[in-house]
Order: sequence, then C-alpha cells, then structure tokens
Amino acid sequence: MPRLKQVPRSEAPADILKIYDMLFGDRDPVAEPGTETGTPGNWWTVFAIVPDVFRHAVAGFQLYRSSKRKIDPKLRELGQTRAGYLRGSQFVFSQHCKAMRSVGFDDACVEAIPGWETADCFGPLERAVLAYTDALVLGGGRVSDATFARLKASLSDEEILELTYITCTYDLHATMARALRLEYDDVDERIVEIPSPGAGASVDVMRGVDDAPEGGQG
Repeated sequence: MPRLKQVPRSEAPADILKIYDMLFGDRDPVAEPGTETGTPGNWWTVFAIVPDVFRHAVAGFQLYRSSKRKIDPKLRELGQTRAGYLRGSQFVFSQHCKAMRSVGFDDACVEAIPGWETADCFGPLERAVLAYTDALVLGGGRVSDATFARLKASLSDEEILELTYITCTYDLHATMARALRLEYDDVDERIVEIPSPGAGASVDVMRGVDDAPEGGQG
C-alpha cells in the first residue's frame, strides 16, 4: 500500500473527479483500484491529497504531450525512460517502455535502455540524449562540454530546454513514486542483511581469520 492516505471519489474535488471518471469509470479507485493499463492507479489517489499538487502534475503531463513542443517525442521518451531506470522506479520505467514503442521504437531499443552504452540500435543523437540523461540524473546536472556540444550540433536551444525540463520532471516523478511506494514501486527494500545459517557463525569465522598466524602457518 502507498505510504500516504488516498482520496476516494466521495472526497475528490469536481475537476479531479472528472479525471477519476476518465481513468476508473464510476468505480471508487480506493475501494476498487486498477486502470486499463494494468496499474493500481494510486498515483492519482495519493496526489489528490493536495489538489494543487495534483493539478500542477497533470498540467506537466499536458505540457510534454502538447503539439507546441519542439523536441522529437522519440528523444523525449528516451530521456523519460532512462530517467526511470536510473532512479530505480519500476513504475516510471515500465510505463515509458510502453510509451517508447508508441512513438516508434522497436523492442530491441526498448530492451537496450539499461545498457545503452554497448547497444548498436541508437543513432548518434539518441546516444547523446542518453548520455545527457545520465548526466542529469546520475551527475545531478554535471554535464560535460563534449556531451552538450553533441546536443547543440543537432538540437535548438528550445529543444534542449524542453528535453532538460521533461527529463528532470521524470527524475522527480520516479523519486516520488519510490519514496511514497506508489504503483509498481510499492516494493520492499531488497538491499538488506541476509542472516547467517547459524547464530554467530559469521562472527566466529571472522574471529578465526583474525586469530590465524601470518602466512597461514599454525
């Protein structure tokens, strides 16, 4: 379950209720979760806790899908999908793998996102976008001059700004989905200590190593 409460139909403002209707029909998404795409749908019900945040986020979706955008949707989706993968969000990554296919990428390119550096299905500009995304998400915006020059050689300033804004927005969404355990990111932490077979076994083994004479001679 998400870490925050959810807003049922009965408590949703009128404008948010219209989106509930579009996504869930006449069901209460809290009592009967699930969307047509297979997601639980709790991103919507949790964000609705603060209607202004919900509206701001939805406006962001409308912005990146607008016909006014100059950035090629294929390049945009590369940034969004790679950002989801790098941030470790199963939700953002999975959803945008599907979106990559919808804008023309084949399965080979979608499957190559985790290891794009050694894939040969991406062209020079696509590789530059992926390198730029890595610098935005992993490097916190520390982009090399060489990477930026590759972008500038093919994209306008307007396209680069749109790409940067959209990619960083999806870094944010991926981070929030994990932190709040939304949708496919409602998973337990997998990096934990694995208990030893016997109580105290690891301590005894290490004590034996520490006590051994140098060179391994008794």
